[in-house]
Amino acid sequence: MKKLVFFFLFLLAFGLSFESCSNTKSYADMLDDEKAAISAFIKDHDIKVITQSEFYANDSTTDTLKNEYVHLSSGVYMQIVSKGSTDPADTVRKNDKILVRFMEYSIMAADTTLSNLDNPEVVDEFNYTTSGSSLSGIFTQGYMSSVYGSSVPAGWLVPLPYIRSMAHVKLIVPSKMGHSTASQYVYPYFYDIRKFQIYR
Repeated sequence: MKKLVFFFLFLLAFGLSFESCSNTKSYADMLDDEKAAISAFIKDHDIKVITQSEFYANDSTTDTLKNEYVHLSSGVYMQIVSKGSTDPADTVRKNDKILVRFMEYSIMAADTTLSNLDNPEVVDEFNYTTSGSSLSGIFTQGYMSSVYGSSVPAGWLVPLPYIRSMAHVKLIVPSKMGHSTASQYVYPYFYDIRKFQIYR
């Protein structure tokens, strides 16, 4: 009798563990969910996606009247609202300090998760550097470093070769190009970066 009870308890425990495993999404499933969420966001906001070839043919610009975003090879979708300064000396260079005013919106949660736009006393700041073709940035102050750590999301660095100081850019950043929370939960984020200001 004891053996029979033990056997049924074993079957029950096995069944519960199997059910909990089947309720856990695989990484591939989460990537599919992310892709669907980005597609829905693009559709809901009437975004016209253009290719990198079209972007380069248009002098690396996007038509804001058509709500164009270029889909880059990194997976990032980018709209350049304003390239910023017209002075060629104001391009971003290695070891520049960059001040940023931004709004972050979680596409999966459909909610604004972080912003310094309404707080004139807070500006996010990072140091930008390059090594060969590799770009990186380290936050030195601001909300992003307080919430997500010191590493600048790779998606934030994507616009820098195309803009100058005081540029305004909008981005859809997939999880692989995002901050620690984005990559952990496979969440894409939308950013309205109102100002990339070079501080030298």
